[in-house]
Amino acid sequence: MNIIMHERITALPPLPPRNPGAHKGDFGRVLIIAGSRGMSGAACLAGTAALRGGAGLVTVATPQSVQPIVAGYEPSYLTLGLSDDEYGLVSRAALSTLLDALSKQTAAALGPGLGRSDDLDDIALTVYRTAALPMVFDADGLNALAHRKDALAGPSPAGPRILTPHPGEFARLTGLDAATINARRVEIAAEFAAKHHVVIVLKGPQTVITDGQRVALNPTGNSGMATGGTGDVLTGLVAALLGQNMPAFEAAQLGAYLHGLAGDLAVAELSNPGLIASDLPKYLASAWRQLGR
Repeated sequence: MNIIMHERITALPPLPPRNPGAHKGDFGRVLIIAGSRGMSGAACLAGTAALRGGAGLVTVATPQSVQPIVAGYEPSYLTLGLSDDEYGLVSRAALSTLLDALSKQTAAALGPGLGRSDDLDDIALTVYRTAALPMVFDADGLNALAHRKDALAGPSPAGPRILTPHPGEFARLTGLDAATINARRVEIAAEFAAKHHVVIVLKGPQTVITDGQRVALNPTGNSGMATGGTGDVLTGLVAALLGQNMPAFEAAQLGAYLHGLAGDLAVAELSNPGLIASDLPKYLASAWRQLGR
């Protein structure tokens, strides 16, 4: 395996600036494409995390059938109802609405709780290739890309892309088994990132963040975060940092650090087994404070 030599990064990047005279438009418009019937919580978590990540204006695009649930969870974000099918999944008819909405955003994320269908595979592939803004792909967004191998084998995406797989999702993307990935996490992630012109956030203990030339190992986080929904929080948080004009690698590195730090602060009060994903956005404020905000 030919690995590009990479630089090990240990220092955190500068925090996104916050001018005292700024308005919400200065901190980015972030679109979160997430949710389906039975998985509306993923959309709620990602949208809330984007707000706690400092985004100026957050819109959660979700199937019309679950839009009232998502809207009722948090009054601080907007919602955009998308055409859905009889199973409560976003349908192909929503693609034009999504592309129009994406054209008005600073950054976006796609994947948490979307579910799986041929329509969603087509939507994910089209958005991945053509949306010019920086984006995070997670969860079912990654599963769609893994199912449509031409998405990654084709031309470079139109905008910066951050992929945030856990080892199982990364196994589907690479065609390798999870044991092989876990044995060579840094090398395999760096090679994949360089080959496909993306930033990889390979989740797990000491999450690997790499663009193929630089690698950072995240020092924060704990086993209490090994629970459903924590990845959705990371997705929204990283999208918020992209929306504040952080470059992709730096947004991924800072997002992973803040996410883990929020988890560490939560565990100190709630315990490892007592932590749930919806706790994390509440502790992001304290995590920011520890970094001087």
